[in-house]
This record gives sequence, structure tokens and C-alpha cells, in this order.
Amino acid sequence: MLHSVIMAGGVGARFWPASRTLRPKQLLKLVGERTMIQDTVDRLGDLVPSERVLIVTNRSLVEPIAAQLPALDRASIIGEPCKRDTAPCVGLAAALVQRADPDATMVIMPADHAIQTPDRFRDAIRHAAVVVDESPSRLVTFGIRPTFPSESFGYIERGEALGDHDDVFRVEMFREKPSVQVAEEYLAAGNFYWNAGIFVWKASTILAALERFEPTMFEHLQKIADSHGTPDYAETLDTEFSAIDGKSIDYAVMERHADVVVIEAPFDWDDVGNWRSLARMRPSDEEGNTIRGKHLGVNSRGCIVSSDDDHLIVTVGMEDCIVVHTPDATLVARKHDEEAIRKVVQQLQEKGWREYL
Repeated sequence: MLHSVIMAGGVGARFWPASRTLRPKQLLKLVGERTMIQDTVDRLGDLVPSERVLIVTNRSLVEPIAAQLPALDRASIIGEPCKRDTAPCVGLAAALVQRADPDATMVIMPADHAIQTPDRFRDAIRHAAVVVDESPSRLVTFGIRPTFPSESFGYIERGEALGDHDDVFRVEMFREKPSVQVAEEYLAAGNFYWNAGIFVWKASTILAALERFEPTMFEHLQKIADSHGTPDYAETLDTEFSAIDGKSIDYAVMERHADVVVIEAPFDWDDVGNWRSLARMRPSDEEGNTIRGKHLGVNSRGCIVSSDDDHLIVTVGMEDCIVVHTPDATLVARKHDEEAIRKVVQQLQEKGWREYL
């Protein structure tokens, strides 16, 4: 059977000041009228029933997520005691899923992506599940055909097509986030995809790969899974998960496994990674401003303006700026300096101003 695992532990630092420790971007209504994690669950539709949906997140976010997803069983939201990257997250989910369904196929997805064509997304997942069934040792990932030379995404270099599937390719190599010059070369080459971080595979296969490539991590995860449903589970989760050396699933498995394929995604996708991404996801006014909330602009062009309440933001003579208002903090930045928002968060931490994090 098909199971869904939603990774929801990110902090969304580049969406500060809207995104905070206890209200990260996956819990915000950035794209539509539903929060990003609600949209992620809604997107599954009839693909996976709610009893086969598992969410793995930071322990501090379990209750806020449960409040946003009341139809989901509270036990389906797993709270990690500490941040250990995606490999332990995926491995823990796989170990728990396999206990319930030894032959389970899993679709792994982040909670903070925007996909505007959910029907095509579900069809693509069904297609990937077939590709996995044809060869259960196979790991499937999705690649997004790049539309510009992005420095923000990792890339997948595709190899030859796989048998009868003209949209499925052997993975030649995973590439790190490149410089602009290298990204331009990838774009011109035509055989590189953005790495969407969406996967389909057998739970047993990913666990076997972790056991082979990361035996110490696997041992910790197995102890947690073995204790699930016992009085010792909470203590075992704390002890064993905290002892894991964190690593991404790409480093831990995908770059080392022999049978990895990439499917060119047929759905519209955006990782909604920063404030500028809102300009791709929301309509703009006649001056090219992207507005979320109340705004009055005078001689203002190309701005991104966001407010969660009835607070009016007025911009005069501003161009290519980001203005974000929250009850206790306001951000004003040039759009092209947006990556520096991470430095803002870092300096708030250094100053001990945790009330703004």
C-alpha cells in the first residue's frame, strides 16, 4: 500500500519576521487561504487515506500542526526531540511505516512546497509507484525542469532513459547548489533538473540502504521503532534520536545507492523558499507589486508587501523592496539582498532577542 510521509521540521528563516520558531512557514498562509502544511495534506486527495499519512516534525510543532490538521490522528504526528536533518527523519518514518505494513511504498514530501496542479501531482506519484513496483530496489526522485539559472536549488544530472518510460532517467549525479555561472551551464546543457526533494520508494529498500551506508544511524532508528507502542518509547526516542549524527538523505543514501532514477515532474512546482517566491505564486498589480494584506502604493514598483492583519502598509517612491509587517517586528529590505535575512535571524540569536525568533 502507498503511505505518505510529510517532512515538516523546517524553520523557514528566510520568511522572517512572519516565520518564527513556533510558527514556521509551513504553518503560514503564504500562497492561498490554507496554510502550506494544510495544502500539502489536501494535495494528497484520494491518493493516500488519512490513516496512512505520517508527519515528522520538531517536537515543539506537534500541537500547532495537530490544531491545523484536526482530521489527522494525533499519533500520526511524530515529534523529533532535536534537529538531525532528513536522513534520520526519513529513516524513522520508514521504520514506523514498515512495522505497520512490511510491503509499504512511501512517498516522501516536504510540507512547504507549492504545487498548483494537484491532479498531475497525484498521477505522477502513481506513476512513480509503478516504477518502484517494477524494481523494488529502485529509489525514485522527482526533478523539475529549470526555468532560470538558480543558485538556490541542488541539481540532478540525468542519464539515459529507463526502458519503456520516456520520462524516467537514470541519475548520473547529484550536484550541489551552484554558482550563477555553473547554473547557467546546467540550464544550457538541458539534462539537469532542480532537485525537488520528493521521493517514492519501498520502506524496506530505504531501510536496507540506511543499514548498509549508515549502520550506526540505522541501529539507533531500529531501537526507536522496536520500542514504538511500549512505555519506553518516549525515552527511547529522546535518547536514540539525539545520539544520531545528522545527515541529509541525499548524502546518506541517494548519492551512494546503485539504482536511483529521476522522473521529470509533470506538475507545477515551487519551493516557496523566500519572499521573492511570492511574486511567482501570487498575482501582481499594474506596477508589479505583490501584495499580501492592505497596501497603498505611491510611485512604488516591483515591491513585495505582506501583512497578516488590518495594518495598512503605505509605500512611497519605493522600488524592488520587501516590506513585511507583524505585530512585533517589521522587515524592510531590498529584494536582491534577501539572502541577508538569514543573517538577521543569526544576529537576533546572538543578541539573545529570542522573543523575535
